[in-house]
Amino acid sequence: LPAAVLLKDMKLMDVKLGQLGSWLAMRDFTPGGILGAVRRGYDRYYNKYINVRKGGLGGISMLLAGYIVLSYTWSYSHI
Repeated sequence: LPAAVLLKDMKLMDVKLGQLGSWLAMRDFTPGGILGAVRRGYDRYYNKYINVRKGGLGGISMLLAGYIVLSYTWSYSHI
């Protein structure tokens, strides 16, 4: 049997739809909490795609694609 995980320690993908409201209520939406979440996301991305022994173009091409989409939406805001 898997050990019971507290709702506040669950990842978003593991939360059931009925638990989503209470899970969001437990999140830290202060500027420090948001900055920490962004930092953890960046660290996870960097360690998964950039900081690898045998790297490829996957991580850099994802960043480039994101920049292209973002600049497209800024340039063509009337669409």
